[in-house]
Amino acid sequence: MDARGEVAVVGEDVQVAAKARRRTYPAEYKRRILKEADACTAPGAIGALLRREGLYSSLLVVWRRARGRGELAALAPKKRGRKPAPVDPRDRQISELARQLAQMTGRAERAEILVDAQKNLAALLGRPGASAPS
Repeated sequence: MDARGEVAVVGEDVQVAAKARRRTYPAEYKRRILKEADACTAPGAIGALLRREGLYSSLLVVWRRARGRGELAALAPKKRGRKPAPVDPRDRQISELARQLAQMTGRAERAEILVDAQKNLAALLGRPGASAPS
């Protein structure tokens, strides 16, 4: 600020991300960082590691706890959002039966058309037992 209370802009080198985005880390990266953190013995070495990687110590704590529980899946990024509804085996059976019903209905309709054509042909040829064409 200058004496008049105005802010002076020094340069136009301001770098701002267009939209903030949640960072995700692959499981292999998490394992590598945990291995490096476990290898740190000198005071301040873990802090230097975290600064170099741009991480917070809370992430290291969460990753260590997950590793301690043996949750390898916890080291992979978690899928966000709603969980898919479990598939009911009855729904699968209903869809299979509906497909079979549609198939059999089509076959029955084709058979009826064939029988009607045979009746018409028999009536035209004057065969006994043939009913009049409908």
